[in-house]
Amino acid sequence: MMDYEIFKAVEQGKFLSYLPEEYKDAEVKIHPAKKVNRTLDALSVIKDDSRVFPSMYVDEMYEKYQACGNLEIVLQAAAWKYAQTADREKGRELEMDLGQFKDNVIMCLVNTEQNRELLEDVPNRAFQDLSVIYQWVIDSAPNAIDSIIVSNKLAEIAGMTEEQLFQCAVHNTRRISPVSITSVSDVLGRPLEGVDIPQEIREEMERACHVAENMWIIGNSRGVHGAVSMLYEENLHRLAEKIGDDLIILPSSIHEVIAIPAAMERGGMANLAEEVRSINMGELELEERLSNSVYHYDRTARKVTLAAESPEKRLDGKQAELPLIQEDKRQR
Repeated sequence: MMDYEIFKAVEQGKFLSYLPEEYKDAEVKIHPAKKVNRTLDALSVIKDDSRVFPSMYVDEMYEKYQACGNLEIVLQAAAWKYAQTADREKGRELEMDLGQFKDNVIMCLVNTEQNRELLEDVPNRAFQDLSVIYQWVIDSAPNAIDSIIVSNKLAEIAGMTEEQLFQCAVHNTRRISPVSITSVSDVLGRPLEGVDIPQEIREEMERACHVAENMWIIGNSRGVHGAVSMLYEENLHRLAEKIGDDLIILPSSIHEVIAIPAAMERGGMANLAEEVRSINMGELELEERLSNSVYHYDRTARKVTLAAESPEKRLDGKQAELPLIQEDKRQR
């Protein structure tokens, strides 16, 4: 089986031969694409008119190759998907009107340390150990959003500063993906309704529901990039007032966070942060991870702060690179 670098070279050399005739004079390029939490190798097709069609990712194609071991099948499937996607994009170009840009900019949260390279190229603002970035919604469905990350170049073309993007996104995000706060016990209890299951399993689920009575999922109605809902303070305040306590906020993924009453914290914030880190690294895909930290919402000060940070701030298990110490020649 080919290693990744050989696969990438073969992919670039053969991809055009699997595309329709209209692409015969096009050029295939592979370039780094900065995504949330990772950088992928993007494959793009450039035609004579300099139009670049939607990118596909070599990393994902290589995973499929590793799974099936058949290069021919992988290339055929990738080329078919590419051609289908390009046709849809052609029909949608007129819809990508910058005149609608301001009404369709939303925001999401990403981990700052893990995304330092991405943040160099996009408008952003800091929030604790996280950063707010912006997305332009091209299309949406009840449980999905088709969007692109707003780069510095796109923001410049649209004539918007980061502050203007933020002000628009605060309104648009809440409108396009309304904040959702759901009791975990309600989610766990749904399978019990009208379902015939063994008594011992029912009892175990009921015990889990009891534990979850003081846990809430904070996200949005679409279930996509809902962790940013923790920025809408009025919702946190209503929940904290309802339970009569401050909140501990656990970042379960980029799509949602979990809130518990501060009184439920027993083993220390550092231990809680270690539990979050362990779940992140052991159970979530890299692109889903938000943070290894734990946050505290003070209902009196009405403010979110860091309660505990994990020593492992990156989300991919790599150590953050320290800057080199330069010798101070003035002291010599």
